[in-house]
Amino acid sequence: MSTYSKNANFNELISVLFNSDDWQKRAEAARKLGLLKDPRASNLLWRAIKSEKEYIVVNRIIEAMGRIGDAKVTLSIINILREELKRQEIDKFRIICILESLTRLKDKRALPYIGSFLNSLDVELRELAEGSFDAIEPNWREIIKKAKREKSIEEIFKVKL
Repeated sequence: MSTYSKNANFNELISVLFNSDDWQKRAEAARKLGLLKDPRASNLLWRAIKSEKEYIVVNRIIEAMGRIGDAKVTLSIINILREELKRQEIDKFRIICILESLTRLKDKRALPYIGSFLNSLDVELRELAEGSFDAIEPNWREIIKKAKREKSIEEIFKVKL
């Protein structure tokens, strides 16, 4: 695929994401932008997620941001996680989507937020959090063993923002 056709495809997907009235087309555009792994999409995806109301489209945007792998969206995804955790009924599917995206980003700043799921009663979320830690900080178990006597998991992996 030539550079011109890649740019045309990118621009078309961005246009659909921001302008289509059909939520399915917006969700598909977000998914395809993630598959392109073009870092130019990171800021645009974040702008789109701020105004998006459709549940599935928001999840696809979160997934796309993780697939792109641009660590500058880590804090944006963490903010979404914070908002989700404030809700009375936590949406497990959204949490899974967020954790998977943070895992793909491999940004250590996410560890304090992922760490809260290491003690989750939900086996799936706990295993996903462990997998995230394995991907981001492979020797996390040793770090926790050494420091656990003095600090919580969140304090151990606290990164200044």
